[in-house]
Amino acid sequence: MYAVIFTAEFLSLDDEYSQTAEKMRTLAFEKYGCVDFQSVTEGDNEITLSYWKNLDDIHAWKQDKEHLKAQQLGRQKWYRHYDVKIVELLREYKGGNEINAER
Repeated sequence: MYAVIFTAEFLSLDDEYSQTAEKMRTLAFEKYGCVDFQSVTEGDNEITLSYWKNLDDIHAWKQDKEHLKAQQLGRQKWYRHYDVKIVELLREYKGGNEINAER
């Protein structure tokens, strides 16, 4: 299991941003096998965590033509700066019990 950690500082937000974000979330689940997707905004900052079964799915998601278009819009008008990290999930605990990170 892998996680993509996206952090950003907003430059400006508009209705197009909200619509695009929801469209990208849906696309990640429906076309690329995203396992979970959580996003939190506080002030001008956002953190989004998405979980994936493998690196190939993450790579395919990153190269999707609609996602590439959204990335370009993000750089041009929505984000002051952003950072993306891809990490491998080694262990997962829920309620004090370890569960298989491979899901």
